Amino acid sequence: MLYVVYLFILGLLFGSFFYCMGIRLSNNESLIRPPSHCDFCKHQLGILDLIPIFSFVFLKGKCRYCHKKLPFDYLLFEFLTGILFAFSYTKFHFSYEFFISLILSSLVVLIFITDFKYMIILDSPLIVSLVLIFILKCIYFDFNAALISLGHGLCMFLTMFAIGKFGSFVFKKESLGGGDIKFSFIMGMVLTYKFSMVALILSTFLALPYAIGSLYFSKAHEVPYGPFLVSSVFLVFYFFDKFQYLFYFI
Repeated sequence: MLYVVYLFILGLLFGSFFYCMGIRLSNNESLIRPPSHCDFCKHQLGILDLIPIFSFVFLKGKCRYCHKKLPFDYLLFEFLTGILFAFSYTKFHFSYEFFISLILSSLVVLIFITDFKYMIILDSPLIVSLVLIFILKCIYFDFNAALISLGHGLCMFLTMFAIGKFGSFVFKKESLGGGDIKFSFIMGMVLTYKFSMVALILSTFLALPYAIGSLYFSKAHEVPYGPFLVSSVFLVFYFFDKFQYLFYFI
């Protein structure tokens, strides 16, 4: 139980960092300069302003200096990261799956932030994740297994690339973002090609209600697909034993 609490707190801290990272890198800003500050009055924040969740609650969701309301999603993503980190331990304990789950949890949060807000998926988190997954494969399995996972990633990447090109040809405009295609490489590495296709199918069902709602209420013709894609990968990985049963009936 103590580890669950520790990982929840660690997730809160990482969630705060991920939010800052997603916003700044999406706007081509440095992660270091300027230091943490209010987006409205630009006042530099102190330690008491940066404690995840507690600072937001204590300050009643407002900046201490200009009293402007802070974005609620800041609190939401901190809490989400804490929950995902804690769930990763309760499901896998300290294992290969646990560390992969942390990586996927981080990507879930980052892609939700950047794709919903700016319709982009950052390259740097994908590259770091790919390298970490490869290293974990080498540590827990062997170098050959890591190379095989790269093969699965490449196959999934080429599949998504082909789907994107086909969609662009049919609809006469870009139908699949470059970030989604790049993320598919990580899908293949983590799930293998076969289960990546399961995640891909699942992601379309997850995205469909949002797409219909966006078209009906806001007339939006572009839907951020990345959040649904990464969510489906996390779900298939987290409940991998359940999804395996699907192939008994195919």
